Amino acid sequence: MALILVADDEILLAEVLRDILGDAGHEVVVAQHGKRALEMIRERRPALVISDFMMPIMTGLELAEAVKADAELADLPIVLVTGAQGHIARDHGDLFIDVLDKPYDLNRLIELIDSVVTKP
Repeated sequence: MALILVADDEILLAEVLRDILGDAGHEVVVAQHGKRALEMIRERRPALVISDFMMPIMTGLELAEAVKADAELADLPIVLVTGAQGHIARDHGDLFIDVLDKPYDLNRLIELIDSVVTKP
């Protein structure tokens, strides 16, 4: 089971994603903003981060920049999910393994996760 961190201020969406990924065999933790996500990344060392773009305190883009600037975390794969800001994120493609526009296909997300992380 891989540990996945979901960073999203829309808690209902984060909880639904946690349930779906949990059913797919992953352990999922949720952070409601980028700053808390960064703290949890340092504490828990997840195998993957799924982050919303627009969040209070620290955006998904700022979170990815902070992760990639830290030598100990720089190889952490990050998937960004976004509403209207996908073009901005795609300009920073080196920060993300993929950028998914909302509403995104859950099957595509699960396939992406399975290609990046391993389950026992």
